[in-house]
Amino acid sequence: MEQDPLAQPGMTLLAVDIGRGTQDVLVYDPGRPVENCVKMVLPAPTAVVAQRIREAGARGEAIFLDGYTMGGGDSVQAVSEHLRKGLSVFATEPAALTIHDNLEKVRSLGIQLVSSQPPDTTLVRTTDYMEAEIRVALRAFGVPYPVDHAFAVQDHGFSPAESNRLHRFRVMGDLLEEGDWQIWALARDPPLPTMTRMAALRGQAPGSLVIDTGPAALLGALCDPWVKERAQDGVTLVNAGNAHTFCVNLHGEEVCGIVEHHTHSLDRAHLLSLIGKLREGTLTNEEIFRDGGHGARVHRPHPSKYLAVTGPNRKGILPDAYQAAPYGDMMLTGCFGLVRAWGKMRGKSPFLTRAVEAA
Repeated sequence: MEQDPLAQPGMTLLAVDIGRGTQDVLVYDPGRPVENCVKMVLPAPTAVVAQRIREAGARGEAIFLDGYTMGGGDSVQAVSEHLRKGLSVFATEPAALTIHDNLEKVRSLGIQLVSSQPPDTTLVRTTDYMEAEIRVALRAFGVPYPVDHAFAVQDHGFSPAESNRLHRFRVMGDLLEEGDWQIWALARDPPLPTMTRMAALRGQAPGSLVIDTGPAALLGALCDPWVKERAQDGVTLVNAGNAHTFCVNLHGEEVCGIVEHHTHSLDRAHLLSLIGKLREGTLTNEEIFRDGGHGARVHRPHPSKYLAVTGPNRKGILPDAYQAAPYGDMMLTGCFGLVRAWGKMRGKSPFLTRAVEAA
């Protein structure tokens, strides 16, 4: 019988896949069956920060944003709403970079940059790593907090003078070129210095592994036996997230092409059209950028005949594709990818090293 790629004895790992809708938490304990490891699906940090801003706004209070650069989305929208109400917003520079990489642009929105909390303001902490809250949740159930941590976030990178979508896919293309278009090239450890969101996480959790959510989902989906078997001939993998859809045309461990778009801009027909061009090798970065998506990179054509999808919007966007759910838990796909990446990149513990080899 083939060895389970994650079931090996060793130490625990905290894996947190941070999206726009949810943050998915896995305490991977190799002494347990994967299905019995501690798991949580919680609101995303940006959603939590947005809620706290809106609660302050409902009370008519000025807010002070302090903490780390984090993912935007809902939290940035809540800041805009706060300003439209005529309420003051103060922020430290690291927190303000959540809103825009250009601090002059941040100031032009009416946000006041300060170094300490002004009087009569409500503190709102900005962070992608809600360590205190996760610790409380695990402690309530007597679960020891792991020493080792791995995170996945979608980072556009620091690009104050150009579209961060262009920067993001330039970085991805460069990583793939340098890594001979192998899937592990996308899981760079440590991340590039320009990836400020990842750098902020490593600042909070020194020594942690931080990779992008797209590659994490890809690596996790390959823990599904159906996907893993068909990848040898060629499979197109789609992660249909709450905000973004990441698609990879794969042959073994070779990335033949990738594309990323906003989930709300896609339906089945549109996505299948993009997948067809990706397989033909004709899809361009310019086409996706003009369409409002993040971008695309193509290495070579490969007519993969299999299609698999994971992610919370999988059934809505590709109902007739294979619904990948490694270990029976689709929401933890990215976390499983983080476990594999930890073993591959760090190789610290026997169970994770063997896990990658087995997978």
